[in-house]
Amino acid sequence: MAEPVEEPSNRPSDPWGRIKNLKSKRNGSNTWQVVAGSAVLGLVVATGAVLAAGPWDNGQRKAERQLAAAEHPTGGVHHGRRLPGAPEPAPSAPAVLGALDTVTRSAPQDPASLRTALAPLIAAPELGTQVAASVVDTATGEQLYGRGAATPMTPASTVKIATATAALSALGPDHRIATTVRLSEDGRTLTLVGGGDPTLDTAALRSLATTAAKALGGDGEDPVRLAYDTSRYTGPVRHPIGKNPNIAPVTALMVDEGRLDDSDRGPADRSKDPAGDAARAFAAELTAAGVTVGGEPRAARPAAGARTVATHRSAPLSVLVERTLTNSDNDIAEALARQTAIAKGESADFAGARRAVTTELKKLRVPTAGARLADGSGLDRQGRVTPALLTTLLARAADPERPGLRPVLTGLPVAGFTGTLSTRYRDTTGTPGLIRAKTGTLTGVNSLAGTVVDPQGRLLAFAFLASGSTVPADAEAALDALATALTGAGGTAG
Repeated sequence: MAEPVEEPSNRPSDPWGRIKNLKSKRNGSNTWQVVAGSAVLGLVVATGAVLAAGPWDNGQRKAERQLAAAEHPTGGVHHGRRLPGAPEPAPSAPAVLGALDTVTRSAPQDPASLRTALAPLIAAPELGTQVAASVVDTATGEQLYGRGAATPMTPASTVKIATATAALSALGPDHRIATTVRLSEDGRTLTLVGGGDPTLDTAALRSLATTAAKALGGDGEDPVRLAYDTSRYTGPVRHPIGKNPNIAPVTALMVDEGRLDDSDRGPADRSKDPAGDAARAFAAELTAAGVTVGGEPRAARPAAGARTVATHRSAPLSVLVERTLTNSDNDIAEALARQTAIAKGESADFAGARRAVTTELKKLRVPTAGARLADGSGLDRQGRVTPALLTTLLARAADPERPGLRPVLTGLPVAGFTGTLSTRYRDTTGTPGLIRAKTGTLTGVNSLAGTVVDPQGRLLAFAFLASGSTVPADAEAALDALATALTGAGGTAG
């Protein structure tokens, strides 16, 4: 039976008062490019630039790029001729990068201070009966704080960090998922071949149909048969949790994640037959393009000798990863896991994806002892990871020697502004924009894993996994207080 699971877009919580209560209990470097990028993003987001620019742009935040290219980074410039009597230009704000350069990033580590700051917060009863945690310096990999850091816990959606990292490592950030149309040698059958792109949409089908119609030639009066191929994926299409508004049947061919409304994130009614629906929508586009389609589409592989006459490629994997993490998109997460399985020569089903992702994490020298990657999305509560696994992955993504993994960091929701953190942290002074983290929620399970910039300018990776909670909103507030403590806002840490 399906159980309540994470519904980030449609279930806003209001934990602000709870954060204040929890905060009262508190006492109290990566490479230059990574630290600067994270801190700059916090300031940019605080001015609303991220929201104005849009969340994804070929794997790089538009706001980051625009800030880096700004002509006048110190502000206070004149904009045209000043009219008589008009006020003087506003004083220049300090240069963001210059301000960071004054931070003492070589300050000695102080794990004892961190333990003091976190001790009362991690003991909050709102977190439930079991809590495990890990905090590391991404520049050195040193664990600054650990509580059961090697204890396998149910990760919920924080497992998407593992799924995304494995996919980027195995396929590269520029990989695109192809959906193709193939024409039989006799010119009488078109086959829509699914490649596993859950973001395929009506516009893509229209483009495929237009191109395929041109390849057919003629006047369109001779009918063609239409088939559709989902053989790229194998195994059961239903997730182990069963029918659920948080995920569609996992198939290699679908349109708009099988959603039956106009939403693009969060829970929604889903098609029972996403592949068949996609084929019927494609038939309608072929008809609009002047092609006569005879009969109903049928499930079949392309005939021997068929040639490709149209191709649509998804957005780059870097963009898909960012969208997965920002919105906690379960459908894309499962697609990423299967694409990893295909790349590693495993079967494209839940079991093959589990083996492939685990293999890729081992290749990255991530501690996988006790881990069980039950699925790519974290909806399966049989999954287990350790806090140390998650913080190691985040440190790998921050490694300047691994630029292909950077979308794991840029895709994390920004505290108080984007994705599943858009309604959290808003009353925490100095925190919005400084924390980027993936959320996780299942019945009785709450988790948070991401990055913060500490008072010394170091980029820290953290993972807090909790189980046995009874009130999700209270547990979220307790997790937010832990992450806030790492920034030093309202106290000392680091």
